[in-house]
Amino acid sequence: MANQPKFQAIKGTRDLLPPQTELWNRVEQTAREVFSTFGFGEIRLPIFELTDLFARAVGGETDIVSKEMYSFEDRDHTSVSLRPEATASVCRAYLEHGMQQLPAAVKLYYLGPMFRRERPQKGRYRQFYQIGAEVLGGTDAPGIDAEVIEMVMVFFARLRLEGLQLEINSIGHSARECRRGYVEKLKAALEKIKDQLGEDSRRRIETNPLRVLDSKLESEQAAIANLPRIGDHLCDECAKHYAEVKRQLELRGVAFKENWRLVRGLDYYMRTTFEITARGLGSQNAVCGGGRYDGLMELLGGPPTKGIGFAIGEDRLILSLQEAAKGDVAHGPDVYIAWMGEKTQPAAIAAARRLRNAGFRVELPPTEQKFGKALGQADKLGSRYALILGEDEVASGHWTVKTLADGSQQKYGEAELLEFLRLPRGPAKGQG
Repeated sequence: MANQPKFQAIKGTRDLLPPQTELWNRVEQTAREVFSTFGFGEIRLPIFELTDLFARAVGGETDIVSKEMYSFEDRDHTSVSLRPEATASVCRAYLEHGMQQLPAAVKLYYLGPMFRRERPQKGRYRQFYQIGAEVLGGTDAPGIDAEVIEMVMVFFARLRLEGLQLEINSIGHSARECRRGYVEKLKAALEKIKDQLGEDSRRRIETNPLRVLDSKLESEQAAIANLPRIGDHLCDECAKHYAEVKRQLELRGVAFKENWRLVRGLDYYMRTTFEITARGLGSQNAVCGGGRYDGLMELLGGPPTKGIGFAIGEDRLILSLQEAAKGDVAHGPDVYIAWMGEKTQPAAIAAARRLRNAGFRVELPPTEQKFGKALGQADKLGSRYALILGEDEVASGHWTVKTLADGSQQKYGEAELLEFLRLPRGPAKGQG
């Protein structure tokens, strides 16, 4: 038995290898295409920031900041942390670069790794990947909330992700009496049932009582079901905002379900919150979450600024696509060029160049192979076609193409060959 390698990926991290990275690239390219049609531009952020940025934005008492961040001391003795999420970084960049001076709301999206030291489980890693977007500045018009949600749903539809469920809620405005009054009522109700709650929920009664509503522990569900509901305590302005968000979603044909317990896990959310779940992810089935955070910029020392955004767990999105068989990726080249005879190598190189320029994946062996060995190698690689180039094919200008799935073969001129290869086909051999 071969010895285990000395170095392995750290627990909670993993290598993403081809051909699976093709699916990742496809998902990310689809995000870029969809988000750009809604007027969003890409922002690329540092991997680490001052720890205090996340403590202020996310909340010092949250599990993310108190338990899960990877923090270390820099050479100048400042505390820095690998980013556990990106909204705080986007807001910091917005302020640092004076983007509040721009004439309209700023629409930004990002893609990349985040880091949290939590217990690895299905679809959850310590280095994980997010796709997200933020709208900063402008107004808090409910139509903005609805359009952001619509954009995410369009993205998932483009990926053909099935079994989607959009849930929405309003948690009131943190600067208004409706939210403060509700939190006080909630704390009082939680104190009465604290003996029915687990350790984490009992701790949150003081630090962040709204998070108790987000509990997934089966033993707590009966007690939580009877707690006061935020919807019964919204002020007139927040209730009007929430009603208009729902109307705007209906105008866009976006189906949703209301969930009074949907509060999101970060302190900066207010008013609209939403979450999207998908099939194939078990009990931890959320693939996207977001909401409005109109007071966040002030926590970071900036002027009052409206904001709304979301983050998609890309690892879990990929997993859901794979389990729904929507994540099929090509496992080999489109064309394997089997060339025989030294005089045919220039023609093989030229053919490879033309096919690659046309967008096909091409495998060109560096040395001449015997016919049987070449076809065997094409088959092992999962190639869809073998382009057979012998001296006769080069002299005539008609190339032999063998379809490896069924063994059929035909001769084509160059223009005809490209037309044939572009025709839609079923899966390659070994992929059905």
